[in-house]
Amino acid sequence: MKRVICVVEDEKDLNELVRSYLEKEGFEIRSYLTYEEALVHVMDDDVHMWILDIMLDNKSGFDLIEEIRQQSKSVPVIFMSARDKEFDRIIGLEKGSDDYITKPFSPKELVLRVNNIIRRVYKDDNRTHVDTYEIDVEQRKVYKDNQEIELTTKEFDLLMLFVRNKQTAFSRGQILARVWETNYFGSDRVVDDTLRRLRKKMKDLNIHTIYGYGYRLG
Repeated sequence: MKRVICVVEDEKDLNELVRSYLEKEGFEIRSYLTYEEALVHVMDDDVHMWILDIMLDNKSGFDLIEEIRQQSKSVPVIFMSARDKEFDRIIGLEKGSDDYITKPFSPKELVLRVNNIIRRVYKDDNRTHVDTYEIDVEQRKVYKDNQEIELTTKEFDLLMLFVRNKQTAFSRGQILARVWETNYFGSDRVVDDTLRRLRKKMKDLNIHTIYGYGYRLG
């Protein structure tokens, strides 16, 4: 099951940047540019987190969190703001936010904060099952019949890309961009090599080869 995160940010470029980074982490993102667009969805009961800009069109993120808290006291909320004042942070916390990040910020820092909060709030859901395997997402461990299967960092990252996106076909280039990101300059054959090792260690894993394109789980 994908975690659903709603992003409310009126700067279109930043909205799309945040969306892109969080989607690479396997989240389902619903993005809104205005207070009115987001307000329609505050009653959605499948949302796992809200990320709110404070300064919106004719109302603020402070107004929006009040509407969210009327529907749910527990769903996590992160504020984004260009205003780095203690007063704003205090108001945000008083209204029930879980974190506050000041613009400009590193998208990777936002992703880290999001993952930390998701793990803390939904800690009972940190284990998932795929085929005959149990995956402890927080500890980054995989088990079969209570025996741990040792995976490298990239093998685990590749596994989680497929687990979080079942039935989705990925090309080698897409896998390279999501798992190795932009700091890898070698051949895309590294994808095949890593997947071959993963299949060897997890023989029951139902990853299909789509000839001429890439791979899909399930």
